[in-house]
Amino acid sequence: MNIECLMRLRIHFNKTEAMRFTSHLDLHRTWERTIRRSGLPLAYTQGYRPHPRINLGSALPLGFTSQDEVVDIWLEADSPIEDIESALRRAAPPGISIQGIEAVDDRFPALQSVLGAAEYEITLLEPLADLYNRVEHILEAGSLPRQRRGKDYDLRSLIYHISFLPDDSDGNQRLLLLLSARENATGRPEEVIAALGGDPAAARVHRTRLVYQSEIHQLG
Repeated sequence: MNIECLMRLRIHFNKTEAMRFTSHLDLHRTWERTIRRSGLPLAYTQGYRPHPRINLGSALPLGFTSQDEVVDIWLEADSPIEDIESALRRAAPPGISIQGIEAVDDRFPALQSVLGAAEYEITLLEPLADLYNRVEHILEAGSLPRQRRGKDYDLRSLIYHISFLPDDSDGNQRLLLLLSARENATGRPEEVIAALGGDPAAARVHRTRLVYQSEIHQLG
């Protein structure tokens, strides 16, 4: 197979409530099954153990929902984008909602290496007293030393911004977080919730967008 003939596609999709408890690895498998069901000619890596050429963006933790997630896939032959999108929409399972597809130059870097940040809507199901001061304390901190898997890191350096959203219809407090999503420097919403004094298990997290590194400077 001639690698130069591969068609690289970038798919924007939502991961909705039906797939909230699907892991990152299982989401990868779901995309492989979806492409197979669609009848599209999915490309595989070369070598002794070929793998499907599917490259998901920043991993989404179990229990989170999202919109504008991104996955790159490679096909062995070119087809009109409209036909590809129609085939994938028919094959996609409940929980994956395809928003759009575009062709991508195969010389572009891998998704994980170009992503810079992720935005999250947080709904606190248990109220936090004096939430404004708690947020201000985090934003004014010079550092927030933490450990993850036995390794020291600074949570503060992974937080770009925290702002307030109106309470939801049930009166639950809501926040908007913009966190780093760079390779080896990923901010996790559940860690920010814990730093605020909240219980991550008593919160709903919805990722609203992924931001490329080239766009970081445009953020207010």
